[in-house]
Amino acid sequence: MKAIRRFTVRPVLPPPLLPLADLARNLRWSWHTETRELFQSVDPEGWQAASGDPVRLLGSVSAARLDALASDRRFLRRLAVAAADLDDYVHGARWYQTHEDVADLPAAIAYFSPEFGITAALPQYSGGLGILAGDHLKAASDLGAPLIGVGLLYRHGYFRQSLSRDGWQQEHYPVLDPNELPLSLLRDADGAPARVTLSLPGGRALHAHIWQARVGRVPLLLLDSDVEDNDAGAREVTDRLYGGGSDHRLLQEMLLGIGGVRAVRTYCALTGHPEPEVFHTNEGHAGFLGLERIRELDGAQDLGFDAALEAVRAGTVFTTHTPVPAGIDRFDRALVARHFGPGGELDGVPLDRILELGAETYPGGDPGVFNMAVMGLRLAQRANGVSTLHGAVSRGMFAGLWPGFDPADVPITSVTNGVHAPTWVAPEVVRLGARQIGAGRTEDALSVGGSQRWDAVADIPDQDIWELRRGLREQLVLEVRERLRASWRQRGAAEAELGWVDSVLDPDVLTIGFARRVPSYKRLTLMLRDPERLRRLLLDPERPVQIVVAGKAHPADDGGKRLVQELVRFSDDPRVRHRIVFLPDYGMGMAQKLYPGCDVWLNNPLRPLEACGTSGMKAALNGCLNLSVLDGWWDEWFEPDFGWAIPTADVGTDEDRRDDLEAKALYELVEQRVAPRFYDRADRSGLPVRWIEMVRRTLVSLGPKVLAGRMVREYVERLYAPAARAHRAMNQDAARDLAWWKGRVRAAWPQVAVEHVEAQAAAPVGGTAELGATLTLRVRVALDALAPEDVEVQAVAGRVDPQDVIRDGRAFPLKPAGGPDLEGRWVYEGPLALDRTGAFGYTVRILPSHPLLASPAELGLVAAPADGDTAGETGPQGGVILR
Repeated sequence: MKAIRRFTVRPVLPPPLLPLADLARNLRWSWHTETRELFQSVDPEGWQAASGDPVRLLGSVSAARLDALASDRRFLRRLAVAAADLDDYVHGARWYQTHEDVADLPAAIAYFSPEFGITAALPQYSGGLGILAGDHLKAASDLGAPLIGVGLLYRHGYFRQSLSRDGWQQEHYPVLDPNELPLSLLRDADGAPARVTLSLPGGRALHAHIWQARVGRVPLLLLDSDVEDNDAGAREVTDRLYGGGSDHRLLQEMLLGIGGVRAVRTYCALTGHPEPEVFHTNEGHAGFLGLERIRELDGAQDLGFDAALEAVRAGTVFTTHTPVPAGIDRFDRALVARHFGPGGELDGVPLDRILELGAETYPGGDPGVFNMAVMGLRLAQRANGVSTLHGAVSRGMFAGLWPGFDPADVPITSVTNGVHAPTWVAPEVVRLGARQIGAGRTEDALSVGGSQRWDAVADIPDQDIWELRRGLREQLVLEVRERLRASWRQRGAAEAELGWVDSVLDPDVLTIGFARRVPSYKRLTLMLRDPERLRRLLLDPERPVQIVVAGKAHPADDGGKRLVQELVRFSDDPRVRHRIVFLPDYGMGMAQKLYPGCDVWLNNPLRPLEACGTSGMKAALNGCLNLSVLDGWWDEWFEPDFGWAIPTADVGTDEDRRDDLEAKALYELVEQRVAPRFYDRADRSGLPVRWIEMVRRTLVSLGPKVLAGRMVREYVERLYAPAARAHRAMNQDAARDLAWWKGRVRAAWPQVAVEHVEAQAAAPVGGTAELGATLTLRVRVALDALAPEDVEVQAVAGRVDPQDVIRDGRAFPLKPAGGPDLEGRWVYEGPLALDRTGAFGYTVRILPSHPLLASPAELGLVAAPADGDTAGETGPQGGVILR
């Protein structure tokens, strides 16, 4: 019979064991080996049955076992040590508290993301965005950075993946009970559940409870709309991650952004946590948080929309993760207008101003849509991509928001992603490091970085490295067989049919891993471009290769599902199924076995569509070598010492020909370079010493770079600290003054112009000049009603291409030298050093200037010489050639 109601019965822990509850409720156990080992010792079989989840474990331990542990002195000593260690971790001073500029750092940062991958025991993630957000919180905790995470609690998570008999992806949505998860309900002072409420059209309301997860030192607030006071539609808002149609997604993003700010205010009021000075929007899904903060400021301080906007922008950071417009959430403007119009949310905030923030006002934009990333950029004074290449791609993709500026001048920087090493590095790797450099130093190196500690890896003997890699490969082989058998049973196979699974993979064969989401641009099936050639690779009698593949296609993406089916059907072939496998239900649990056990990590996206691609970072931290297209982080840090770059076809190449060329390049790399190096045992030791050296170089050179600790430190110093300073400077008067100043500049700008440029050079000879010479520029500009303190006049100089476009230009400020004349013109002068040989050019431009601007491009206004303008006869205006 089916139960009509389900609830959780929690065990009553004996008083000596009460610290176990605190340890289980703080997700630090998910990356802290000693705590996990303590829980495993409570009940080894129960620990395995609970999939390594302490909350589930404690819910299943018998009272007799708990009583026995309560009188076990050895266990109690271990428990006391673990509890004291957690207390010191949570309350002790760390990197952030001892920073030399700690007074400049924000008192708190609110970090918003639609998904968080903390642990498999809290399945609130779909892929890289969520895993990155989880690693961001963990690294912030390790560093002592005062983040507050904000997300949604999805009652069905993303989905569980299985395969049909013919290899078609099947989706399953198990119901998650928050009471069985490592969460606690945030409650008001009177004990009632704290909640936030949003207004919906038609007089409806959307209520949400606030669940709290403890991620080390960092609280993570998750909003849950499954509240009895909601109607059926509102209760389903947080049902599935990335589920439903446009209206459903819009409500999710309104709850995340608007409800999230209200949840943060509630949490801080109830707990005394400092209010955030900086709000970080991880992708555009949470962009509505800026509108709620505008409503707060306008209502509480009567700032008005424009001044409130400036105050909000000052303390906001926006991170974009997508390199393609198709990856951005865009809603019908009429749908947004319905939810923010009369009777909807944010009463008092002008609807037309809301719609302006998400309008695609650039060439090629769609006037009928509301773009969440565009709104995110307009509501944030600081923005970044997630790798150096992705920053450049983002500047080009969003350049239309800054008309008149070259993409290089678009104010979007980059902070390359990192991964949380204590989560992703296998315990065996950690133990080897501890043996070499000491346990405490190893933990510090993994959490915080420091190249000196990583350099110690260079002294680890070849034999130890090779034995480690072989042992990890063997563990993966056993894991694959177990998962493959379970998958085939789900596909309907009888146990008697599955004897062949025991011979799948070989712990002494070169193992390649490929695991990620399955959108078309990641090209899951590029390796199948020439099936016969792939079979030869797999079955080579002297240098065989084996491949482990995993990945989920979005439930609505039939194209992605067909790619999965194609790969599964190839791997089902009895001729090769012992050498290539597809494992369904890719998630954190599988990944933590897969990364360490592979020798090579494969990544072959369409360049430059991989924003960062952190799976290869996790593999590298375990001594796995990367074989990848030069995209994302690999484009930034690739060196032949620790991996291989797959050549890519020229831009514009026909799609089929492009895939043929890049697949051929992939086969050739594996056949001619990767496999020979792995199997080369010419050294007297019988070890592949050149391969081992590449493993060593991977750890020494890439290790410190790919850490989430390095990433969070960059966010703190390059983005959070400047945002906090800007937030503090933006008091009510400053916000009003800045808004008024921007309005004045925008009104005057149509009349601002560069009218005349003269250049005097030392003995110019018909368009040539000597290296080291100096041009003296004299520029006449029209500023209309603006004054010199409102603008900056610059010379921009650098090498020029055949179309006279300046590349890698540098800006040199010019100084006022006279004016205004009777017509209101000003004269600016300044020197321009000719410090580079070759084709060299310059131009002049005028930009708005104000102490509270984060970038001179912030307003998207620039004035430059019009086509056809000429310089004075004393010298050339444009290009000169230096000999």
